[in-house]
Amino acid sequence: MKRASKTQTKGLTMLGAPTAMPANPDEAVLERVPNPHPDISFCVRFAAPEFTSLCPLTGQPDFAHLVLDYIPKKWIVESKSLKLYLGSFRNHGAFHEACTIDIARRLVAELSPAWLRIGGYWYPRGGIPIDVFWQTGMPPKGVWIPDQGVAGYRGRG
Repeated sequence: MKRASKTQTKGLTMLGAPTAMPANPDEAVLERVPNPHPDISFCVRFAAPEFTSLCPLTGQPDFAHLVLDYIPKKWIVESKSLKLYLGSFRNHGAFHEACTIDIARRLVAELSPAWLRIGGYWYPRGGIPIDVFWQTGMPPKGVWIPDQGVAGYRGRG
């Protein structure tokens, strides 16, 4: 089994240590490590089925199932830092559209991936589910990118 070298993990501040949840997304640190296979294109998926944020008007909690797919170039995101970044939205007031796109743009800024898409499958607010989708463009040819696999909201149906 190939282990990460000291060079690859140098500068990581959260891995292997207790880390407090950031108070908000602006305070959250996203860490990255070198892509272990920069010579090939492959898809990385993160699913956050219990993502929460706050309605900016009422302060009530909003819930979503987020699915992030990306094709790395030089960098991959360190998963603990991503978990804490997503958790930092728990007390953050923003509309569904803002949360979803802000997450994607931050990842693009940190990683400069070959391609990234996000699906924000939000549970109903006011009786209407709001789903938000965005991607950086067309994915590279020849990379298997599975369907996000999240069914549209059907209530009790």
